[in-house]
Amino acid sequence: MPDTSIPQDRLDRPVQRVVIVGGGTAGWMTAAALSKLLGKRVEILLVESEEIGTVGVGEATIPTMVTFHRLLDINEQAFMAATHATIKLGIAFEHWRERGHRYVHSFGTTGRDHWAAGFQHFWLAAHARGLARDYGDYCLELQASEANRFAHLPNGGMNYAFHLDASQYAKFMRAFSERHGTRRIEGRIVEVKTAPGGGWIDAIRLADGSEIAGDLFVDCSGLRGLLIGDALGVEYEDWSHWLFNDSAIAVQTESVRDAIPYTRSIAGDAGWQWRIPLQHRVGNGIVFSSRYIDDDTAKRTLLESIEGRALIEPRVIRFKPGQRRESWRGNCVAIGLSGGFLEPLESTNIHLIQRGVLRLLQLFPQVVAQADIDQFNRQAEDEITSIRDFVILHYHVTDRRDTPYWRDCAALEIPASLRHRIDLFRETGRVFREGNELFAENSWIQVMLGQGILPRRHHPAADLMSDAELDEFLERIRKPIAQTVARLPMHADYLRDYCGEAMVASG
Repeated sequence: MPDTSIPQDRLDRPVQRVVIVGGGTAGWMTAAALSKLLGKRVEILLVESEEIGTVGVGEATIPTMVTFHRLLDINEQAFMAATHATIKLGIAFEHWRERGHRYVHSFGTTGRDHWAAGFQHFWLAAHARGLARDYGDYCLELQASEANRFAHLPNGGMNYAFHLDASQYAKFMRAFSERHGTRRIEGRIVEVKTAPGGGWIDAIRLADGSEIAGDLFVDCSGLRGLLIGDALGVEYEDWSHWLFNDSAIAVQTESVRDAIPYTRSIAGDAGWQWRIPLQHRVGNGIVFSSRYIDDDTAKRTLLESIEGRALIEPRVIRFKPGQRRESWRGNCVAIGLSGGFLEPLESTNIHLIQRGVLRLLQLFPQVVAQADIDQFNRQAEDEITSIRDFVILHYHVTDRRDTPYWRDCAALEIPASLRHRIDLFRETGRVFREGNELFAENSWIQVMLGQGILPRRHHPAADLMSDAELDEFLERIRKPIAQTVARLPMHADYLRDYCGEAMVASG
């Protein structure tokens, strides 16, 4: 086993050169943030090879990307025009609870909380009395998505994310990074040179014989983990006993209708399909378990369901859900797929890249120190495991028993942390957000209700209202939402105006 300690002669070496290995979304997001903040102090190099492709499947994001772009002062209209982006207000889950059932996990807040109890308790009390409408009627973003409407509202009044062309996004971020001082080096890595003991990277050697030394290396090499895995030997923790899917097939198609402001996630016999509308095309794919269906069956299932002409030949991507046991070892930090992978069910992989980058910036070392490394690893593990639990929830809590895949998902021995959340909500209607978890209470509530968990009890504070008071309370929430949605422009019309201005300006 490699020595994980920092070599003594490297302890006081100042971090003056950062070498990012790999481009794509992870590499160029890392370069963009580092060069924007530290480009005047630290030399930043990015090494990538045009011979090596990127996964490039993920085209859906979550609202944290809006925050990331604002931190970097990225012009949203220019970004959306360059990446053919559309707005995303949530995800519609079809056939997950049972065939024919549909619910939406939106990005908004539902209702209004009381200081002692969340809104769901008042909704549950109203539901028990026959007074409540659908839970989603009290969420602006959900209602806007269902009406295919969107606009930027004052004071951040609408939470949103993007659907985007991942390859164009990498190009956009590359241009941004290079403007801020990042230097790109073309080349294929043939050797990683480590210090005696193997716990520290000194340099990488390229196919042309040149060597690139660095003080800090960022591994953005994707699922392979060229530095963190191959060179430093950090083990990968496999989560496939909880998350069965290990394969995906992606295909792009022509648009045949206006883009909708949400992602579609359509459960099938042994996995699920995504449908993601961009301005110029639609991203489609199927995520599945090779234990339950073969590639040919999955490909046929996907192609039989698409709308519009296929623009590329479908390709199979293999993956293993899980995480590195350490995201930072020695002077190497894993960002993106090299540090861990979760299937794109809740569009979290770009978020995990972003969080890794921001965490690195917050802990950026003058000299590499074990205390920084330990803190980084602790935060990274907490974050990805909480997202893991959220993804497992979708598969385990379901009424579907129509195929072996779904029967096995329902029979899972789930992590204790997830079991506690489910039991707490089922018994009491309560949900608590732990620490800096990505998904807030409303996300858990929307998915647990959508998947079929109706709590047995609610907070007694909700019973203090009479029927008339409870009805009035709910209507004071619902009616303004309905009125606001009715005034919003159609999503496609808004996009043409909003992004069209950027395209005219850039032309």
